[in-house]
Amino acid sequence: MGDMFTKESLEQLRQRIDLPEVLSGHLNLQRAGSSYKALCPFHEEKTPSFMVQKGDSHYHCFGCGAHGDAIAFLMSYVKMSFSQAVELLAERFQVSLEKSDESLTEKGPSKSQLKAALELASSLYHYLLLHSAEGHIALNYLYKRGLDLQFIRQFQIGFAPRQGDILIRYLNENGVEEKIQEHTGLVLVTQQGKRRDFFTDRITFPIRDPLGVVIGFSARKFKEETFGGKYINTPETPLFKKSRILFGLSYCRSRIAKESQAIIVEGQIDCLRLIHAGFNYTVAGQGTAFGEEHVKELIHLGVNKVYLALDGDDAGKGAAAKIGHLFQKKGVEVFVVSLPDGSDPDSLLSEFGPDSFAGLLKESRDYLNFLFAYLSKDADLRSPSKKNEIVSLIVEKIKQWEMPVMVHESLKKLAEISLVPEAALGIGQISLPDLFIKRSSSIKVEEIDANRILEGDFIRWLVLASSQNPKLIPIAKANLTIEQLYVPGAARLYDEFLKAHQENRPCDLLSLGACLDGEEDQKLLSEIMQRKVNLSRAEESFKETIRKILIRQWMDRREAIRLKLQSGALSDDEALELARQFDEIKKRVPEVISS
Repeated sequence: MGDMFTKESLEQLRQRIDLPEVLSGHLNLQRAGSSYKALCPFHEEKTPSFMVQKGDSHYHCFGCGAHGDAIAFLMSYVKMSFSQAVELLAERFQVSLEKSDESLTEKGPSKSQLKAALELASSLYHYLLLHSAEGHIALNYLYKRGLDLQFIRQFQIGFAPRQGDILIRYLNENGVEEKIQEHTGLVLVTQQGKRRDFFTDRITFPIRDPLGVVIGFSARKFKEETFGGKYINTPETPLFKKSRILFGLSYCRSRIAKESQAIIVEGQIDCLRLIHAGFNYTVAGQGTAFGEEHVKELIHLGVNKVYLALDGDDAGKGAAAKIGHLFQKKGVEVFVVSLPDGSDPDSLLSEFGPDSFAGLLKESRDYLNFLFAYLSKDADLRSPSKKNEIVSLIVEKIKQWEMPVMVHESLKKLAEISLVPEAALGIGQISLPDLFIKRSSSIKVEEIDANRILEGDFIRWLVLASSQNPKLIPIAKANLTIEQLYVPGAARLYDEFLKAHQENRPCDLLSLGACLDGEEDQKLLSEIMQRKVNLSRAEESFKETIRKILIRQWMDRREAIRLKLQSGALSDDEALELARQFDEIKKRVPEVISS
């Protein structure tokens, strides 16, 4: 990532960003004299303490200490990576991000060109649904399903007509090149070389990125004679990766991240109906089976609980068993919503309203109870052989889960549900240490990396608090060199910060992020942004962090000498000299130089 964008283009973006405009898409900002205020999204409060001064590029909460710029907000609140935040801000403020390495320049049309073409298509489809004779047939279908005009306009539902060149002609009239049309997946080139619209005779649902920009479509047939499956989706494009897209996420990302929970449904209409009814933490898979990439996306947003509200038929229950396993495997708690046979969230809301669905959410069953009931629905549990088969199958699933405590407690719970002694499930034979060893040790070590946490704190204070308290910079320079930081990403950020300060350049996240190198550095930056800063105690806390780093190095130097002394490979004179050095170092406990 360090070589992705030029510093000049990032600087141009930094100057263009309007922080209140970014925040207003997520918060209810209110003018208060020369500033804006809002209820803080990072903690519960009734009186606004989240403030942005007019003309300032930083926000600050005087209640919980949340502090940062537009990049920090998108990373902390919307759970984006640094590169995602940069690209989305560049799109919003119309800044062209130039690549610093020409060899990495994208082939074909730019993403902004593709998105512009997709927005044109969405507008045309929406217009044709509302204002064409053929579209009115589709419109009446939607009305019969209980979807009103407000709903249709809110989600810009559209209609792709049977005639296969209307969109092509419209895009041509608007100056969209053929190559761009094809790269969006909107236009298909046949084996005979003919060009035609990809979507025809279907109702269209725009698929949006986290900022609400159209990146593709899902299209549903509403007449039996229409060729193909019930739903078809935009083919894979530079913007649209089907296995990673969660339909509806653009409407729900903030609430999902805030509440750490999500509702999973099957269809697009199910998803939009629930969002429209106030359950705006609902997503759906995108035309493929809900898979591990979808699970990762939700876990990245901090989800620790999901509700599976899939169709109330055998296929829906089978899907719930598979999807629930994927989440439970990663330590996410799963509840299965019991919909009436033959129903789905859309029909349930249409017939009984939101309160009925809310009641079903409250009554939903935890995954193990659901799974045991699902697998044993047609079985005679009085048969020892059949009961053994079902319980053994569930035990094998549980043993695949990656969180040791969850495995242990789930096995105990299964014993209770199935009325089987715990010992029969092998609970006493599986120890937690054994389960930890089976998993990737690198992940466990990384989670408790003291150096990473300590140096992340140092960078956090320096980047987020030094603009309000410039004294932090000379304190840092007087006490720590780049070589004293052990974590490569932290060292790179510190080096870039010092260079930027020396050259009188901006020292914010956007400017510093250009020096990051790869996914690991992005992860470090994301971790840095997760914790808050108390500006009133900035100097005191910053000095304490520096003191801990100095003490760490002091102890490491002593330990290195001690190991040499114990090696037995030294002469008497060398040992005496090292012993003298050890005593000298021991006496000189490091103190923080104020500046």
